[in-house]
Amino acid sequence: MASAWVVRRQRADGGTTYRVLFRLGGRESTPKHGGSFRTMRAATARRNWLAGELAAMRTPDLRSLAARPAAPTLAKVAEAWRESRIDVAAGTAATYRVNLGRILVRLGGRRVDEITPAVAAEFAGELAAAGLARESIRKTLATFAMVLDFAGVEPNPVRGRLVKLPYEARREFNPPTAEHVLAIHRLLPQRYRLPLLVLDSTGMRVGELEQLTWGDIDEPRGRWRVSQAVAKTGRARWVAVPEPLLLAVLELVPRDDRVGSAHVFLGVTADRLRTAIARACTAAGVPAFSPHDLRHRRISLLHLGGVPWARIGEHVGQRNLAVTANTYTHVLVDESEIDYSALTEC
Repeated sequence: MASAWVVRRQRADGGTTYRVLFRLGGRESTPKHGGSFRTMRAATARRNWLAGELAAMRTPDLRSLAARPAAPTLAKVAEAWRESRIDVAAGTAATYRVNLGRILVRLGGRRVDEITPAVAAEFAGELAAAGLARESIRKTLATFAMVLDFAGVEPNPVRGRLVKLPYEARREFNPPTAEHVLAIHRLLPQRYRLPLLVLDSTGMRVGELEQLTWGDIDEPRGRWRVSQAVAKTGRARWVAVPEPLLLAVLELVPRDDRVGSAHVFLGVTADRLRTAIARACTAAGVPAFSPHDLRHRRISLLHLGGVPWARIGEHVGQRNLAVTANTYTHVLVDESEIDYSALTEC
């Protein structure tokens, strides 16, 4: 029957070598070399391993005992993963960089094979203790999991049941009223007033407004295009614009001076507009709101106006209609529309 044993041999220098031999069958089979060692303890450990393999009716593979290279650090794998993500838009890549910053400052020096579900759970707890919002923690953990997937770590510890997101009560969302929008409009610097009204009337994302070019405007049909490169969904769409606002936009630059690739709202960025609105809210004494809150207000008004969900999704560029219905529609305190034609100062 198969067996393993240790043979003691004297070396020429007077020392002792312990050779491990094993057979796959009975005495008629040829002994195979299982390793040579300087100590009986090491030889015995190898013999016991061979005996276990033979008892399990497996042919011992000595190559599996070769020293494996140390696993790379999380920081090294994360950098390789980030460089491999050539399939994502610039905005998504920026989000990944932010998430990796949170991860690597705490765990970047660890080898990927040292990251356990308990380590991942402790990391999630640290983010929660630092006051990070639940959704931000979820996105950070999703990035963490993708990095470990890229490293081939299985099972992925970040996807384990030990890793929990903090409880967060769903806040009641109150989009701004028409009165609040008008109050802010009066206090905003001149260059931000028209963008404010455009966001309120169309429900566009502020990033889409920021990237709008003169080449996107279809003046005869009273609309403009959100290009595929700009749209969050990766699908281009046409946006109908109220006539008073479209005329006001066309008056920004004389027709002969418009360049197709030039931005319509020069100097207006998402961050600047957000800051300007926040300051105006404080000055006016109204509840603070952001440019994105105007998107919530417009979708809610479209729903209250009886527009079908599919048309709303097409209008505002929302691919998942369930998200449109559950996230963006609210019980409005004020269902009034704004008379844009009366705002001649824009």
